[in-house]
Amino acid sequence: MDFKALLMGLAFAFMWSSAFTSARMIVVDAPPLFSLSLRFLISGLIGIAIARLMGQTWTLTRAQWRATFIFGICQNAAYLGLNFIAMQWIEASAAAIIASTLPLMVALAGFLFLGDRLKPLAVAGLIAGFGGVILIMGARFQGGLDPLGVALCVLAALALTVATLSLRGASSGGNLMMVVGLQMLVGSAALIGPSLIFEEIAITWTPRLIAAFWYTTLVPGLAATFVWFMLVQRIGAVRGATFHFLNPFFGVAIASALLGEGLGLIDVVGVVIIMAGILAVQLSKTPAAR
Repeated sequence: MDFKALLMGLAFAFMWSSAFTSARMIVVDAPPLFSLSLRFLISGLIGIAIARLMGQTWTLTRAQWRATFIFGICQNAAYLGLNFIAMQWIEASAAAIIASTLPLMVALAGFLFLGDRLKPLAVAGLIAGFGGVILIMGARFQGGLDPLGVALCVLAALALTVATLSLRGASSGGNLMMVVGLQMLVGSAALIGPSLIFEEIAITWTPRLIAAFWYTTLVPGLAATFVWFMLVQRIGAVRGATFHFLNPFFGVAIASALLGEGLGLIDVVGVVIIMAGILAVQLSKTPAAR
């Protein structure tokens, strides 16, 4: 892995993890699904405009179109939609911890449904990773953590697992920024209907809402997605996903710093265990050096 890939991976992990804090800021003052649909509309149009300026075209492969729709529905509409709804009731750090189990869920799903074999290191990582989540969530449930919010975050993580398994087709064949922009528009279209049906469009305009909305739109929404696609193209999905082990740390640290969310000893221990578990799972997939 070269230095540029390392920087890309660190940048992706930080941007991805920061989205939970900015989302928590948004849902305090605006309806979650409407905010998210508008965010995707803006991100998508900007992404497509950048793609055209880069000389990219609408001509995608069949695999890219399929993965773009699946990614747009599963990640943007289902994963982020459910997380935005959940963060009306739970802290950003709790949502980040649950979402950080993505590599664990992908490995487990590959074993259960795709016939992937798990090395002993991966098995140990799965046990440690999920054990760390249970440790943190158990303590937080005793402190009044909302079960519905947790359930929505778990469903969101499952949706992201499906999106991740469909990523390979969207990260090959060129036109990466066009793919990013189009999957944003898919998410926007999927969310606007439920928003208009179930939400009251009442917005309290505050400087924090405006700043958080534009940050979420441009940084986690557009930049992080594009960096992830570039990272996968540069070093592959397996090595790229190794950086997910940083997500629990970044997610909890950013929420604590910007939102003042409590950070106890059990949280710290649990996050370290989860990070070790994720790293073990990802390292087990890395081919041995020859």
